[in-house]
Amino acid sequence: MKTLLSLLTFASAFLGQVCLAQTNEPADDWKPATSNQGGKQYPQVNSERRVRARIVAPQAQNVVLEFLGGAKYPLTKGDDGAWVGITRPQDEGFHYYQFMIDGAGVPDPCSMYFYGGGRWGSGVEIPAKDQEFYDLKNVPHGQLRDVLYFSKTSDSNRRCFVYTPPDYDKDASRRFPVLYLQHGMGEDETGWGNQGHANLIMDNLLAEAKVKPFIIVMENGGGMGGPRRGGPSAGAAPASAPAGTTNTTPAPGGRGMFNFSAFERVLIDDLIPWVDSTYRTMADQPHRAMAGLSMGGMQTRTITLANLDKFSHIGVFSGGSIALTNITDIAAFKQKVKLVFVSYGSREVDPANARSGGRGPFGGDPQANTEALKQAGVNSHYYISPETAHEWQSWRRSLYQFAPLLFQD
Repeated sequence: MKTLLSLLTFASAFLGQVCLAQTNEPADDWKPATSNQGGKQYPQVNSERRVRARIVAPQAQNVVLEFLGGAKYPLTKGDDGAWVGITRPQDEGFHYYQFMIDGAGVPDPCSMYFYGGGRWGSGVEIPAKDQEFYDLKNVPHGQLRDVLYFSKTSDSNRRCFVYTPPDYDKDASRRFPVLYLQHGMGEDETGWGNQGHANLIMDNLLAEAKVKPFIIVMENGGGMGGPRRGGPSAGAAPASAPAGTTNTTPAPGGRGMFNFSAFERVLIDDLIPWVDSTYRTMADQPHRAMAGLSMGGMQTRTITLANLDKFSHIGVFSGGSIALTNITDIAAFKQKVKLVFVSYGSREVDPANARSGGRGPFGGDPQANTEALKQAGVNSHYYISPETAHEWQSWRRSLYQFAPLLFQD
């Protein structure tokens, strides 16, 4: 009886605390998000990482704030015709969102626009405790160059972004290694500059002498073979096939196939030769790296394993991993590949997240695969971004950890 009374007393106190927590007002220290258009006051973010959104739609009957990934927050209409709502605490970093106004998806006119989810739309930046590594600082800055080139493979003019280090134009005799850095599905070549702040990450690392200077090339790897629904194409090998046997890799969760052959040919036959002829690169395998996030990580894994004569450093961010079974000749692999880096957000590899239907790692256990490579003598690294999921903060941190490991020989 005493035990029962104790449990009831504890439950009552616990429920009281929950109700009290639910009725507490959010911290009243709202500030405009740094991702807003100049002078716009909304959306706002507070110290609890909550977002307060507002949109004027006096004729609307129903307005919902919707984040890419599914979280939805109903907004309330005020007498002034403006709809306002507050979210639960969000993960640190960048998030895509839109308004659903009477069922129609509408971008926020107060946000800067970012390409993600297959369209230009809104994004909100949640301040992070460690954002200092991608802050805009008073340090020497490189250039993020928006350039066009012609691809014979696709018979089209293509666009890419090229980051050159701060001292690139000061010494016409100096040459630099190159990292080819890819975006995720539904994004494009603007992603690593706009959402990922790759240029600022590099500027800050260089200013602190934590990284060797190198060029970064960011191309559009989407829409060239795309997600292939249904079973594998004729002759396609499974994901665990030896390197070089296929350019087709299963998508996460078995959702059909990604065929990266078309982008591989653009990259290998057109982009790399054009970059090497246009910029002062160190145009050889030891000084060429490839990395990417999500779909770009899958592309990196597939393309580098099939082209070990082209790439010596490999970075896979939330895009699978490399297992020993993927390597046909481990001795040759160790001789050619100087670095394998695999990373995920902590919530991506949390078993509880996968059990609840969330996104998890795929293609085997990434930590175990990375450790097996290390035991085999490969310079392999595994990184987990704390308290993040399949999102840009995971990938910003991944680049920050990956870049200092490049071209150290």
